[in-house]
Amino acid sequence: MKVLAAMSGGVDSAVAAARAVDAGHEVVGVHLALSRMPGTLRTGSRGCCTVEDAMDARRVADRLGIPFYVWDFSERFHDAVVQDFVDEYAAGRTPNPCLRCNERIKFEALLDRAIGLGFDRVVTGHYARVEHTGAGPELHRAADWAKDQSYVLGVLTAEQLAHCWFPLADTPSKAQVRAEAAERGFLLAQKPDSHDICFIPDGDTRGFLAERLGSEPGEIVDRDGAVVGAHEGVHGYTVGQRRGLSLGVPSPDGRPRFVLEVKPSSRQLVVGPREALAVSRLAGTRISHAGAPHPGLEGGIDVEVQIRAHADPVPARAQLVGDELVIDADEPLSGVATGQSAVLYLGTRVLGQVTIDRTVAADASAPLDGAATMADPARAPVALGARA
Repeated sequence: MKVLAAMSGGVDSAVAAARAVDAGHEVVGVHLALSRMPGTLRTGSRGCCTVEDAMDARRVADRLGIPFYVWDFSERFHDAVVQDFVDEYAAGRTPNPCLRCNERIKFEALLDRAIGLGFDRVVTGHYARVEHTGAGPELHRAADWAKDQSYVLGVLTAEQLAHCWFPLADTPSKAQVRAEAAERGFLLAQKPDSHDICFIPDGDTRGFLAERLGSEPGEIVDRDGAVVGAHEGVHGYTVGQRRGLSLGVPSPDGRPRFVLEVKPSSRQLVVGPREALAVSRLAGTRISHAGAPHPGLEGGIDVEVQIRAHADPVPARAQLVGDELVIDADEPLSGVATGQSAVLYLGTRVLGQVTIDRTVAADASAPLDGAATMADPARAPVALGARA
């Protein structure tokens, strides 16, 4: 089999490429250059895709004796990931750039080029598993749930999954991957994992957005509409945020307040107590199925829903209602923002995901995101409020 190994310069992708070579396949390594200024994309363990990372990947490829190339995807990365990130925050939503990168770059642009060049599979160091069944490929959680990355792969389609291979799927721990890398003589065996947003290596998301969106001062109000503070731009905040709020009026009970809603049209932030963050229902129209669509979604199916990469899954019921996927959680979800992805699981299998457009508060008398109070908050797929 002819395999293209995506090599980020990290230990996971290095070991994944090595295992593909061990399996006897014809392997070619490729590193994706995602920035015109790669030296700006790493600060310690933050960020990725730098010149240093490309050199680390090349050293591994040389040790494995495989061809190695660097592909410049910087322009597409900027348009599909960085600009999307900025645009989403400007609209008051909270995007997941890693998920978007997997969707638009690693498993769309890269995979399309790989197939066009005659490769059978693309190998990456993701911790997830593809199972090939009679009904087509399925995406499943990895053996190591602590490192499981199936959430950020929930956007992959059946056609994409058919050409994916994740050799680390059944590896029980990251420690074992590092030990294997050391045994193979890879100098990056103890290289720290990259984290946070790769194109904001200093971690200053608010500063990054302010530089691109400017300053648009506005009011911070409580749920009754009373002004309790001011801000320099709603794009610097997300639902569930507590830190960084300039509140001039303390809450009546003295408890901390959190961002409940971001309203870019009126340049307002709505704040309130932690319990007001609880959400019982999610809905969205930007739906993707990880493999064949599950027939149970038409009439409603009991699943688990995960709203962040490292969040615990929560039992829920999901149903397609017209062009929307409506998800009712069995227990409240906290700090849910529009723009996030809700990924559905049936056991270890990923059914797919939806980008959250609207939410309904667990306490329907104090709805978030402009949601109207529902007559039947338990199941009725109606009266979801749109983002202001």
